[in-house]
Amino acid sequence: MIVRSILIYAIVLILFRIMGKRQLGQMQPYELVITLIIADLATIPMSDTALPLAHGIIPIITISLLHFVLAFINRKSLHLRRAINGNSIIIIDPMGINYNSLKELNMNFNDLMEALRTAGYFNLEEVLYAIVQTNGSLSVLPRAPYAPLTAHDINLPKERAALPIIVYADGRCVKENMNLAKIDEAFLSSCILQNGYKNLKDIALITLNSEGKLYCMPKSGQYFTVDSGYSGGEW
Repeated sequence: MIVRSILIYAIVLILFRIMGKRQLGQMQPYELVITLIIADLATIPMSDTALPLAHGIIPIITISLLHFVLAFINRKSLHLRRAINGNSIIIIDPMGINYNSLKELNMNFNDLMEALRTAGYFNLEEVLYAIVQTNGSLSVLPRAPYAPLTAHDINLPKERAALPIIVYADGRCVKENMNLAKIDEAFLSSCILQNGYKNLKDIALITLNSEGKLYCMPKSGQYFTVDSGYSGGEW
């Protein structure tokens, strides 16, 4: 039973890695159904040793192949995509709440208010459009007076966005990222030395952004940042 459980777990893990990384709330309806079926199929051969292992593995692989077929159809055909996934539905427009759309989605006003609060809007008058996407998530476009203020609105200059990458974690240098950044262990050691740390082993995490700024989290104590002056980021 232990061996069967490990084997089926490995197969299901590999299949889900191949199928992609989506959280439950981001899945399309057909993806959620396939996930639930595979989870149910996997438990049967784990516990029932009288059942041949192939009777559990073959249905799991079959359902996974069905997923790839449906995913391919979704990419290639807009009409079949709409038939499988459905359409996004506007439940709030400039006129207010669309009651017919709520009924179509089998939602009530409490469901709507809860979804709006989750999106960060507590008053209906703040919302210009609210759209329920095909995966069930709610997208909100606020009315202009309630939209978040951006730096562009007040002509405030902004720094260029800089994506950080992990270059050191859990006592090890991340060689792939260090090669990408064209730095070495000596560079990191010299950066942390400025803050009184002589050994990289005392640091739990170091990230480097493309502007040359390091974020360092020691294993004990408060984090610190280092402006290294490095400008060779190519990511």
